[in-house]
Amino acid sequence: MPVLARFYGIIIRMYFLQSEHNPPHIHAIYNDDVAAIDFMTGDVLEGYLPPKALALVREWIGMHRDTLQEIWETKEFRKIPPLE
Repeated sequence: MPVLARFYGIIIRMYFLQSEHNPPHIHAIYNDDVAAIDFMTGDVLEGYLPPKALALVREWIGMHRDTLQEIWETKEFRKIPPLE
């Protein structure tokens, strides 16, 4: 699963497997917690992240939503700048 970004101990990934399905989403990993997050709405689809980590991920998504959508549609992986 390609890593799109890393920031504040959070790893953002996106699956590129045929089994991945809508809604478009990313996987955020923070310590032992993992969540699938819809990047169009910011909703947690599955899993859990602590509130502070989830807020950081949502802020990052807000900055890169168009890029995430393009990667989801084209399946062309590229690094995305971290939250600073």
